[in-house]
Amino acid sequence: MRIYDADVDLTAVRTFVAAVDAGQFQLAAAELAITQQAVSKRVAALEKDLGVRLFARAARGVHLTIDGQAFLPHARALLDAADRASDSVRPGRRPLRVDVIRRRVAVAGVLRDFHRAHPEFDLDVITLFASEEAIAAVRSGTIDATFRAVAAPGRPLPDGIEAVPVLNEPLHLCVGPGHPFASARSVTPGQLSGHRVWMPGNEPGTEWTAYYDALAAEFGFTIDTIGPNFGVDALIDTIADSSTLATFLSDRTPLVWPVGHDLRRVPLRDPTPVYPHSLLWRADNPHPALAALREYLESPRPDDPGTDIWIPDWARSVHRES
Repeated sequence: MRIYDADVDLTAVRTFVAAVDAGQFQLAAAELAITQQAVSKRVAALEKDLGVRLFARAARGVHLTIDGQAFLPHARALLDAADRASDSVRPGRRPLRVDVIRRRVAVAGVLRDFHRAHPEFDLDVITLFASEEAIAAVRSGTIDATFRAVAAPGRPLPDGIEAVPVLNEPLHLCVGPGHPFASARSVTPGQLSGHRVWMPGNEPGTEWTAYYDALAAEFGFTIDTIGPNFGVDALIDTIADSSTLATFLSDRTPLVWPVGHDLRRVPLRDPTPVYPHSLLWRADNPHPALAALREYLESPRPDDPGTDIWIPDWARSVHRES
């Protein structure tokens, strides 16, 4: 069988496969909720497009010709590909695509909890870098939602993008056993003045750098970003051996370090700095899993840090509107 420039009608191909499976045009018509004459016309049109006969008609029904047998597996594959293409963009049939920046952040754990509560929804977990990239992906429909500390100072959200605060993540000071705050039950942000808070992963232009810069300016200490960023594991290795370095972590960040490190997480109090995670999505996104995720995230959380918290001024607008 040779096909030259044939524009194959998917409806006709689907009718062909239904007729093969049913064994009779009459039964295929009943399955497709059309007339037997419509089945015959669709199959005849497909045969004309392909330039071959697909069925041999007989009194008891139809059976495939050699060309029909050759075409059948390709027809099934064509319909399968069409269905998968349609499902990839059909709300409720494709996975919900959510950006969490990194998989070892607190909101990734919240997303895991949502999936445990709603296993009926498939999830694709995406990790994008900066907020501009993530918001652009939401606007284009590449992803359905992103967890971000809203945009950044002076960068309002684009039209059509909505945001709601979903998690205030309390910060802890992470220090090694030789640090002056190693035995403290808690410290205030103001006590950090004169101490070295080392965060080599803070890069200019990112929303987390904007957050920590605002925190340092508010309470009079300096964030040190000098040094190559080898990741969190290398960071805590260095902190464990230092009597002067400290960094910020959360008790909700899933980390495991060697017992010999004897690292301490010291809570920050009066006020408690919290990293304000918000969920951002496109207002016209109809995905049912997105609605379920928003409902899940907006329900009261038993581990909410309360009202004595600090967040940057540029994040408060989202909190006031919620």
